[in-house]
Amino acid sequence: MNSEHEITLNVNGTTRRARVPGRRLLSDCLRQDLGLTGTHVGCEHGVCGCCTVLLDGRPVRSCLMLAVTADGHEITTVEGLAGPDGMSPVQRAFAECHALQCGFCTPGFLCTVTALLEENPAPTDEEVLEGISGNLCRCTGYQNIVKAVHRAAELKAEES
Repeated sequence: MNSEHEITLNVNGTTRRARVPGRRLLSDCLRQDLGLTGTHVGCEHGVCGCCTVLLDGRPVRSCLMLAVTADGHEITTVEGLAGPDGMSPVQRAFAECHALQCGFCTPGFLCTVTALLEENPAPTDEEVLEGISGNLCRCTGYQNIVKAVHRAAELKAEES
């Protein structure tokens, strides 16, 4: 029996409701039920990090989480990272530093780095590498991603 559940999520600052089967993954709920296709699904095993979103400000793998467990929580997807003035510092830094190629992994990196810089506003190279170690990119050599994290930290510091 696959009963449906009514859930309420605060997604990117907006209260959203969905009726989902108990086994619906959060990634599928975001993409299929809410139309937020910026969250990408890569490996579907939680290894690649493409599906990373922020749950109450913390990075989580949305392909490993049931949508019903997110009921009542605040979720930020890549679509919610930009502010009223445009791209977030992390998004601007990724663009400036050419930290993406095909872009498939980028939404997960952007969410991960956003959380990393909230926790550690001025990470060392080693801390950046540790912070992004759960996200895989097949196109870049990671050097520009690391540069982008440091640039984002600078941009955030300038905004403060």
